[in-house]
Amino acid sequence: MNRADRDVLRPGPGAGQTSVKDPWDEAVPLVRAAQSGDVLALNDLLDLLTPYVSRLCRPIAPTDTPDAVQESLIAVFQGLPGLKDPRALYAWVRTVTVREAVRVARRAERETPVGEFDDVPSSLGPELAVEVHDVLRRMPTEHRAVLALRALEDLDERSASRILNISRGTVKSRLHRARHSFRKAWVR
Repeated sequence: MNRADRDVLRPGPGAGQTSVKDPWDEAVPLVRAAQSGDVLALNDLLDLLTPYVSRLCRPIAPTDTPDAVQESLIAVFQGLPGLKDPRALYAWVRTVTVREAVRVARRAERETPVGEFDDVPSSLGPELAVEVHDVLRRMPTEHRAVLALRALEDLDERSASRILNISRGTVKSRLHRARHSFRKAWVR
């Protein structure tokens, strides 16, 4: 989720003034309720998290996105009772999701060849989406993960290295190689 997606305007205290509210703030009471066993809160939390988790999994595990999303959500909800600070949900879900998506993509690469591409809707047109995802699909999982964290999540090298559990130098070199590979494979 980029900064624009995270920022929502709501009426402020003064007439005509606005203040920025993070939509993830609405997750805090849901997390607390879900941790105490409220099934409806758990369902609402699932509704809130699924689009974000899907958006993260799609570029990392393009041929196995549904499996990556499912595995990520299972890991999130299994780990939810141990989440001490509900305000950290966003960062924690991102970390869990990226790690699960990488794991699913690696497993799929070992088990099966690359399958058929599913059309992905895009505001730039379906042809462009197909071409971009085709190039991403041919890249190594590690490169897709670094690109997703830097391009989609706008994270710095330090944050990406923590999520991927690798050194900053490794993030930099993978990012360099991933960008180079993408440019080389991009035929437009």
